[in-house]
Amino acid sequence: MSGDNAVLARNTENAPQSIGLQSQTVAFSHYNNFSAQLPVDPATGALVAGGVAEQAGQCLANLKAILESIGHVMDDVVRLTVFLTDIADLDAVDAVCATYFPDYVPTRTTVAVAALPLGAAVQIEALVSNGEGTIPGAPQAGDLIKVARNTDAAPRSAASTQTVAFSHYNNLTAQLPICANGQLVAGGAKEQAAQCFANVKAILESIDHVMDDIVRITVFLTDLADVEAVNEIYPAVFPGYLPARNVVAVTGLPLGASVQVEAVISHGDGTPPQLPEDAAKLVIEPNDTDAAPKSQYSTQTIAFSHYNHITGQLPIDPATGALVAGGVAEQTAQCLKNIKAIVESVDHVLADTVKVNICLKNIDDIAALDEVYTTFFPGGVPARRIIGVPALPEGVLVQIDAVLGNAEGTPPAA
Repeated sequence: MSGDNAVLARNTENAPQSIGLQSQTVAFSHYNNFSAQLPVDPATGALVAGGVAEQAGQCLANLKAILESIGHVMDDVVRLTVFLTDIADLDAVDAVCATYFPDYVPTRTTVAVAALPLGAAVQIEALVSNGEGTIPGAPQAGDLIKVARNTDAAPRSAASTQTVAFSHYNNLTAQLPICANGQLVAGGAKEQAAQCFANVKAILESIDHVMDDIVRITVFLTDLADVEAVNEIYPAVFPGYLPARNVVAVTGLPLGASVQVEAVISHGDGTPPQLPEDAAKLVIEPNDTDAAPKSQYSTQTIAFSHYNHITGQLPIDPATGALVAGGVAEQTAQCLKNIKAIVESVDHVLADTVKVNICLKNIDDIAALDEVYTTFFPGGVPARRIIGVPALPEGVLVQIDAVLGNAEGTPPAA
């Protein structure tokens, strides 16, 4: 891998450790990618006593400990992702989050899932700014600022900011299908998906961006069968260019919605003191390879600036177009082979991976997954998230997506 930035993985004894499987935080360029934190007391290695409020407090305390160990603070968080096993616990979690973010609130995604590791009721992950960069021996000034913005043209929430930009990325709060009257839009999954994308578009336009600036989309559905309704409107939303995409089945969404859409946006103009004229012409680089499964609804990898975003991979053999035979071990291996093929097609290696996100049909399959996972990531370097989901496309047992460092960046447009 060319370029000066290097993958920087770090751990502290002040937060739960899983050395060999994941790092607590992996920095690359101007972002720190955190492993999802469970409500584990690092002093005992056990789940904290109490209910969801106590568990949320421990998750956030763990995030804070990791932040402080690398010289950062909670206000450096640009996005929180909250996973619950019961969406009714959202108010309790919001109350705890407010104590950690009394003034500034990051962007947020909240979903309920089928299960979490260790039987936890809540798991929280964070994406954190890293103004100092990751050039070995040559830290940058670290004076880039976050730009947090809201518009009345999209739903507002006291618990999150609609968009937070830092350096060359905008991170949007996951959008629910809420219309101008503050209520869920009438209709089914198709109408809800359309409203989610309309809200994303409104936020983008409020910050002088367009839908083609999106590099990654995650669609959360309470009924996986509704992906057909989403796909029906998708060509109108993205008539030409297709971002990387993940579709995740969940057990519940805020307000009883059926659909929620999260977007990650390129931000070529950067954030002060970067000058817009220095970087505004950075380009998005989409890439597909025949060595991995292709989809009519996504691009396998989207590079922008110093990151590559890999579409969620299913255990499909690209040579046959069929699901690989076997159980979760064989399926995990195929997902990771597909990611490896995509990574190598853009002249990278798996060691460039900074974050891996895993969806399991059965949370008890973690041990079998890990046996295979460690053969692809023997140092356990990338940050990681594992959730149990109620269903996966084509009835598979596992789905995996990844984010990679892209040290060479993406060239300015001519």
